[in-house]
Amino acid sequence: MQATAICSTKGGTGKTTTGANLGALAADAGLRTLLVDLDTGQPTLSSYFPLEYQAPGGIYELLVHNMLDEDKIISRTTIPNLDLIISNDPHNQLETLLLHAPDGRLRLRTLLKRLPKDYDLVVIDTKGAMAVTVEMALIAADNVISPIYPEMLAAREFNRSTLQVLNSVGQLRETLGLGSVPLGVVFNRQDNSNDARDIAKAVREMFGKATSANPNVTVLDTYVPANVTYRVAASNGVPAHRLEYRKPSNRPSPAALSIIRDLAIEVFPQWRDRFEALTEETVAHIVKGSR
Repeated sequence: MQATAICSTKGGTGKTTTGANLGALAADAGLRTLLVDLDTGQPTLSSYFPLEYQAPGGIYELLVHNMLDEDKIISRTTIPNLDLIISNDPHNQLETLLLHAPDGRLRLRTLLKRLPKDYDLVVIDTKGAMAVTVEMALIAADNVISPIYPEMLAAREFNRSTLQVLNSVGQLRETLGLGSVPLGVVFNRQDNSNDARDIAKAVREMFGKATSANPNVTVLDTYVPANVTYRVAASNGVPAHRLEYRKPSNRPSPAALSIIRDLAIEVFPQWRDRFEALTEETVAHIVKGSR
């Protein structure tokens, strides 16, 4: 099982959109995939895709009561192979309970390994803030993805806070014998103007200098362009690659399928063959069958 955390201490960077679309693409590629909504403040992932079955419980029952009953905590989306553990912390107690639990930061890692279903991929969405649940996700993860805007202020914020959390958790991981966790930075909502490309280049250079002291941090080659497809897909509760599997003739940026597929190959190279098999024709067939 591969566990991937989507992390940024700044809100509104596109964490949920990134995690949801990567998870949905992986599911369409035949991987048994679980989305975990650990953002108890803004649990957008819990309602991103329509549900075929909604479990009565979710992340609260998993983490507080160690509940592992599949029917009680795991919901099923209408997308085959794509399950979900919803965020359900109505009284905002989860952070406090975990903070004071002796195994609080390790609990998610332990429980994911005990889930009754054998998942290939688990994608964990986190809060846009420093929190014990974010640290828990980073300890549970085999790798981390951090979306940011291609802006200098966003890059500085990333260096100041997200990397700080990563380094702090990294020390704890080393103490626990878990080793370091690689982090891939992905530019989100990058437009195609010369100004945006110049800024993105400058930010990449800045990261190049900053990551020399953080060798586990990589700026990914794939970036998510600024177009309406991703917002429309989210509004309609469908994966972006299903909504746009062919490149529009009136737009320079590639189709959403091409973008998300390239990102998935970068982040999960062990499944390259599966992702490359998701051609336009294959996805068109999936879309036709889902109607």
